[in-house]
Amino acid sequence: MTNFRRIQKRDLQLIVKLFMKKILIVLVVLISNSVEAQFIKEKAINVQIGYGTTGPYYSIDDIVSGGFFAQGELVMKVASWVEFRPYAGFIFTNSNGKNIQDEPTDERTESKAFLLGGKIRLRAPIPWVAPYAEIGIGTSIGKFETLTAYSNFDKSGIIYHIPFAFGLELGRNNNVDIGFITYFQPSVEQYAGALAVGVTIPLE
Repeated sequence: MTNFRRIQKRDLQLIVKLFMKKILIVLVVLISNSVEAQFIKEKAINVQIGYGTTGPYYSIDDIVSGGFFAQGELVMKVASWVEFRPYAGFIFTNSNGKNIQDEPTDERTESKAFLLGGKIRLRAPIPWVAPYAEIGIGTSIGKFETLTAYSNFDKSGIIYHIPFAFGLELGRNNNVDIGFITYFQPSVEQYAGALAVGVTIPLE
């Protein structure tokens, strides 16, 4: 059973890596074509700050570590409903030795990393309240720890991640956003995320 579970994990990781490569190729092609064809209609800077979290894919005690998250994005609007967003950010989380029921646990998950990558935001072009969703590909550079009954990772270096986010853009010009962001990090069997507030500043 253990060997079967390991094989399943290897197969899943291989599938995810292949999927990520395809997404990266598509993103690069789309961005290159957009720049060459001058499809980018507007540019802006988005600055986000929020409460950072990390959690394991698998655990016995439900654990989530808390910390700090900050990120900056270059917003390149292609159409009213789609944007390219290269990003650079930082997440720092620490385990407090307790699970979400505030009970002691030996399980822990932490990330102290820089975040780099690119994503696409699909949004409803509605003034005042506009829902959105994002997906992309990126890399995490730093130190990662996932210690549970199922996982044992204490790793420093560069790993890939898959960003996914959803939220709302607020205001007449949709220049304030509130969102939930998750960076799936399969190679250390953990996710990093945040509840963040962002402000968009147009560039001339």
